[in-house]
Amino acid sequence: MRNYYKSEKLTRALAGYLGSLLRSERYEIVHAQHVMTIPAAVAAARAAHVPVVATVRDYWPVCYWSDLRHTRDGLALCPACTVANMRVCIRPRAGGLWPLALPMIPYMRSNLAAKRSALARADAVIAVSRRIAQDLVERAPELSRTRLEIIPNPIDVAALRTLSRAAAVEPFALYLGKLAPNKGTSYLVDVVRQADLDWPLVIAGDGPDRAELERTAQLSGRRIEFKGWVDKDEATRLLADASMLIFPSRGPESLSRVLLEASALGVPIAAMDTGGTRDIVEHDVTGLLSSTADGLAAGVRRLRQDATLRRRLGDAAKRKMEREFDAAAVVARVEQLYVELARR
Repeated sequence: MRNYYKSEKLTRALAGYLGSLLRSERYEIVHAQHVMTIPAAVAAARAAHVPVVATVRDYWPVCYWSDLRHTRDGLALCPACTVANMRVCIRPRAGGLWPLALPMIPYMRSNLAAKRSALARADAVIAVSRRIAQDLVERAPELSRTRLEIIPNPIDVAALRTLSRAAAVEPFALYLGKLAPNKGTSYLVDVVRQADLDWPLVIAGDGPDRAELERTAQLSGRRIEFKGWVDKDEATRLLADASMLIFPSRGPESLSRVLLEASALGVPIAAMDTGGTRDIVEHDVTGLLSSTADGLAAGVRRLRQDATLRRRLGDAAKRKMEREFDAAAVVARVEQLYVELARR
């Protein structure tokens, strides 16, 4: 029911509103930015004969839940939204009453197909990472004739660095983000233990896994501090102070904002290789990537033991952000796309 109001009903109402806007004033481009607005924006722009661009920032065109997770545990991603796989992915989301939700699978599949069809009618689709672009190509045949560009989310590097402070007196490792199954936070304490990390671990964030994570942390005997939810400025300051960032996400991350900002600030990163993370973290160049929790622990150990490695990775990450992800560079690419579509 929630999805019906968020998509079908909203799409009709919003398309009508946008259509009246496009008829009353002259616009050269429509750029839709979110799953809840893209179908409506594409429909209105097409009717008004105005070029339309759609940015895809997560996996909503290829997954009803937008995250490709169909089980609570493990690293495997859902291979496709088939009936069989949807019978599996409903269970952790519907709880004990999951059998009552099975009759909704035909609706879920048709809703997902309708969203893909709407997206395919855009004049150009922007994927924010190579992984999202790859999944659109492989899992959304409706888009086979749609122009696809890979343009990342921008960050204002200079503004970000103005919020940073001097390095902390005591080094610490940081986890920053939601405490939830898809973020891999259940691995955090064990990663610290395996790495034999003698620095404190600061965990900033909140979520459904917090209580269990706090219990595990207390039993571990390690120095682990929970900050809870923090606002954007405090999150930036924590990043700037951190001696390393641990990123255990089981993904698939589309293009993590935390990784972008940590890289811009030169924070050395140990991360799981998931989703669009590889667009940001190049293994042993701008950070360390791992495919298993054991590998992540090994990466944390390397960073702890090698100050030269930390400096090298952090400096390379800062240069990469300035070159490829700074707002000026990203905006220029989007504007060029606007110009091409408007001329056509």
